[in-house]
Amino acid sequence: MKIEVWSDFVCPFCYIGKRKLEHAINNFSQKDRVNIEYKSYQLDPNAKHIPGKDFYQTFSELKGIPLDQVKAMNHQVGQQAETVGLTYHFDTMKYANTFDAHRVAKYAEQKGKGKEITERFLYAYFTESKLMSDHSTLIQLAGETGLDEEEVREVLETNRYTRDVREDINVARQIGVQGVPFFVFNEKYAVSGAQPAEVFQEVLEKVWEEEKQKPTLTSLNPTQSKTSYCTDETCEINED
Repeated sequence: MKIEVWSDFVCPFCYIGKRKLEHAINNFSQKDRVNIEYKSYQLDPNAKHIPGKDFYQTFSELKGIPLDQVKAMNHQVGQQAETVGLTYHFDTMKYANTFDAHRVAKYAEQKGKGKEITERFLYAYFTESKLMSDHSTLIQLAGETGLDEEEVREVLETNRYTRDVREDINVARQIGVQGVPFFVFNEKYAVSGAQPAEVFQEVLEKVWEEEKQKPTLTSLNPTQSKTSYCTDETCEINED
């Protein structure tokens, strides 16, 4: 079973949704048959870190939302994160552009470390308040997951994996993704948002039930029609 997940490393509900999906999978009888593929998405393609401004100030100015309202909103998000065992530090969080982080994640995926780098980047941003647009930070974090730091440096100093990231974003646009996290099961069923683990559990069971069913074919040959065909032993020729 394939699950594609569109997410961004600075999306608070993406991390929460990831944990809820993982919880559902852990309780799924066929969890060993589940393969997760993380897809790139950018909530703010024009985002940039502004030294001297904290996350609250930056978010308030960008969205035109009063500072007190921003703090109250993020406090509620932080409480939701705690319910799935996550700790968010909005007070020290650093607003940043994630395009290069997504490029590193694509490289990590090629090296079999896609899941590890996704978890490490999310934890680094929300819990450790790392600046996710800083190349030295990305190199260090990648190294912690077992990736070659010099190769990661080369990726960041070139345009490698740029096309891959943009392709994910374009596909998201084509299938109608308007927000993340966005989960697609077996290219057939979509779940939007950080849904309760029970919702993910229901989808997993539904998809698995369909996978267990043997595919059946309906013949579209005209009634009473004769045709030419071959078997392992001989060929039948219709001379009509």
